Amino acid sequence: MLIWFVILYLLISVGIGLAAATRVKNTKDFAVAGRHLPLPVVTATVFATWFGAETVLGVSATFVKEGLHGTASDPFGASMCLILAGLFFARKLYRLNLLTIGDYFRLRYNRGVEILCTICIVISYLGWVSAQIKALGLVFNIITEEAVSQELGMIIGAAIVLTYTTFGGMLSVAALDFVQMIVIMLGMGFIAILISDQTGGMGNVLAQAAAQGKFDFWPSGGWELWVPFIGVWLTMMLGSIPQQDVFQRMTSAKDEDTAVRGSVLGGSLYFLFAFVPMLLAFSAILIDPVKFGVLVQEDSQKVLPVLILEHTPVYAQIIFFGALLSAIMSCSSATLLAPSVTFSENIIKGFFPNMRDKRSCG
Repeated sequence: MLIWFVILYLLISVGIGLAAATRVKNTKDFAVAGRHLPLPVVTATVFATWFGAETVLGVSATFVKEGLHGTASDPFGASMCLILAGLFFARKLYRLNLLTIGDYFRLRYNRGVEILCTICIVISYLGWVSAQIKALGLVFNIITEEAVSQELGMIIGAAIVLTYTTFGGMLSVAALDFVQMIVIMLGMGFIAILISDQTGGMGNVLAQAAAQGKFDFWPSGGWELWVPFIGVWLTMMLGSIPQQDVFQRMTSAKDEDTAVRGSVLGGSLYFLFAFVPMLLAFSAILIDPVKFGVLVQEDSQKVLPVLILEHTPVYAQIIFFGALLSAIMSCSSATLLAPSVTFSENIIKGFFPNMRDKRSCG
C-alpha cells in the first residue's frame, strides 16, 4: 500500500508540474515565473530552497551526534541567509529586472566576471544536486524493501524531477513547492505528534535533549573551536546569498514588497521546521537507544526512515514518505533549475545572442 501511494503521489506531482508548464511562453516565465508569484507561493518556494535531504536526513543525524553545535551551518546559517537576502538584497535586485544573478555581475562589472562567476555558481551546485538525487534513490530503496536498488532509484527520481523542471522551469517548481510545503508542514507535524506519544510527550523529548546537552550551541573552548564554528556559519549565511536559486525565488515575486516578505517568511519557516526532523531523530534514540545508536554511526540517513517503518502504522508511513519526497523533490528541482538557467543565459546565450527563448529554455 505504501508503494502504491508513493507512486500516486509522484504521478500527481508530475501532473501539477506539467500543467504549470503550459503557461511558460518565454525565458522570463521559465527563469523567474514571469515575476508574478503571490506572497504564499513566494514564501513556499523560498522555504523549499534548501529544505531537502540534508535538512530532513542529514541535519537531524548531526543533531543527534553533536547537538545544536553541529548545526551552525544548517539550519542557522541557511535560514539567516534567506532572511538577510530578503531584508538587504531582495528589493534592490528586484528593481534591476534581471533573469539571473550572473546578469548582475555583467551589469556591475563586465562579461569576463559574468562568465567566471557563472562557472563557479554552476560547479557549486554539483555536490548539492548529487546529494538530493542520492537521497531519492535511498527513499525508493527503503520503501520497496530493497527491490529497487539505490542506483535505479536515483535514476527514477532524477527522471521525475527533470521532467517537470525541464518543461516548466520556475513556474512548475513554484507550483509544486506550494503544494509540497503544505505536505511537508502537515506531514512532519503529524509525525512529530505521533512519535512523541511513544516517548512520553514532546516535553519529555525536549527535557531529555537538554539534559544530554543537545541544545548547547556555542563552542566551549578556545579559538581552535570558535574559528571553524564561525567559519561554517558565515560561509552558509553570507556565502550563499549570491546564488541563483536564492535570486530566482526573490525575483519571481509579483512586486518588491512581496519579494522581501516572502524571503523573510520563507527563511523563518525553514528555521522553525528544521527542528522537527531533529527532534524526530532524537526521539528514535529514546525509543531504541541500541539499534538507532548503531544506525547513527553506520548510516545516519536511515534513522528517520527506519523509525517510521518500524514504529508507526501504514497511514503514518504514507504521510511521512510523502513529506520526505516533497522535501527532496522541491530541493532537487531548485538545484537543477538554478545552474541550468544561469549557464544557458550567461554563457551559452552570450555566445549566441540571437538564440530564441524556446531554444534557450530547452
